[in-house]
Amino acid sequence: MMRWSMVAMLALALTGCQIAPQWPTTPPGGPTVEDLPGPDQPRQDGRVPRQVSFPEREYAVLEKTGNASIRGRLYQRDAAGQVVSGAGETISIAPVTTYSAEAAEVVLSGRSIAPADPRAREYTHYARTDANGYFVASGLPAGDYYVAGRVGALGGPPIIHQVSVRRGQTISVTLKR
Repeated sequence: MMRWSMVAMLALALTGCQIAPQWPTTPPGGPTVEDLPGPDQPRQDGRVPRQVSFPEREYAVLEKTGNASIRGRLYQRDAAGQVVSGAGETISIAPVTTYSAEAAEVVLSGRSIAPADPRAREYTHYARTDANGYFVASGLPAGDYYVAGRVGALGGPPIIHQVSVRRGQTISVTLKR
């Protein structure tokens, strides 16, 4: 499971998101929030089938780039209460749609969902955390997003927050558990 967790988090990159230059990007086309497995769930077995078909019309009205930004920090407390930063992790920023809402609900319930339609990935943005778990994603269109990440060192489930950002706005989000 650890191998797949690392693959899932490292593979979360997509064109259209400008990331601070000191953080390398990961090739596009990897898993998104829709693909993140729940705790102790194998990636290739036991995936929940999607009930919502890819909503072409819903995505067709979404922009792929803009001038908004989301910044924040990813961290989690370990069993001893110590803060463990999500260093070197990938943050997934997916627009809120009926399709992504289904996926977020399944993942938050602790289960895996079938892979996302590649067309959904064209609208998902990514950022990489620094050594202290901080991240910045720029070039986002205004809208509502699921911001998701996982502290891989602790092997727990993804942390997902829903946020809204307006044109030209920078908002902050803390992904913590």
